[in-house]
Amino acid sequence: MRLRALLNLLDRLGAWIAPLGLRLLLAYEFWRDGLEKFQGQNWFVEIRERLPFPLHLLPPEISWQIALWFELIGAIALLLGLGTRLFAAALSILTLVAISSVHAGAGYNVCANGWKLPLIYLAMFLSLILTGPGKLSLDYRLRGRFLSSERRLWS
Repeated sequence: MRLRALLNLLDRLGAWIAPLGLRLLLAYEFWRDGLEKFQGQNWFVEIRERLPFPLHLLPPEISWQIALWFELIGAIALLLGLGTRLFAAALSILTLVAISSVHAGAGYNVCANGWKLPLIYLAMFLSLILTGPGKLSLDYRLRGRFLSSERRLWS
């Protein structure tokens, strides 16, 4: 009985805390990367040929701006838990592009732009996409309001 009670408690806490931890860590990482781009030089000129189709057809300035703003806006959205599944999917695509164009040559490691860390991000994003942002999120609050008003409409 005690084990069951403990597991139930962990399940309830997990619905609040686990997704928040994923969102906060990913928000920090992508905010930091977005700020680096915002304050730095556009190095997409150097990797343009390695970008997947159709991104390699875009001018590097546009690709740079797309990556920069998806990282900054996505980080804020993850922090707030607003549009979490949408931004987790968008940042997953951005991460896949980064793996193929920036990290591909370095192999499976964390140093020298390897792709181990981006794979960890993808696993974290997948969890958010499949299970949602958790109860400590604006998405959860908005969904609760939307669903309760929807129930009134259909009742």
